[in-house]
Amino acid sequence: HVLSEAGAARLTALAEEGDVYGRLARSIAPEIFGLEDVKKALLLSMVGGTQRLLPDGMKLRGDVHLCLMGDPGVAKSQLLKHVSRICPRAVYTTGKGSSGAGLTAAVMRNQVTKELVLEGGALVLADKGVCCIDEFDKM
Repeated sequence: HVLSEAGAARLTALAEEGDVYGRLARSIAPEIFGLEDVKKALLLSMVGGTQRLLPDGMKLRGDVHLCLMGDPGVAKSQLLKHVSRICPRAVYTTGKGSSGAGLTAAVMRNQVTKELVLEGGALVLADKGVCCIDEFDKM
């Protein structure tokens, strides 16, 4: 991605205002009051970490994985849906609509040719992005 001069100026102005991390976190689902730590964790998951290459050639991925658990009605689903809407490469799925195997791939029948085809699941479609799996316990 190439950053334009206007974009660079906007980023500089944003940085000069201060508390960029907090402001970006609060912009995630602003209709949900509080949960700043959860929103910060979701923000870190969206932007990812840095990939490291060790001297022996081994790669450590910079992916940030997150597991949200809590009482019913604490807005976990709404936060995940919001993240899946604002991320450029995100997939939202539920445990009710997926199986463990279906997260990676599914065998489907082509409607035209009637042949069996392999389709990528949620984890494959969200490669290099965010996969939001709601109600993981129902899977």
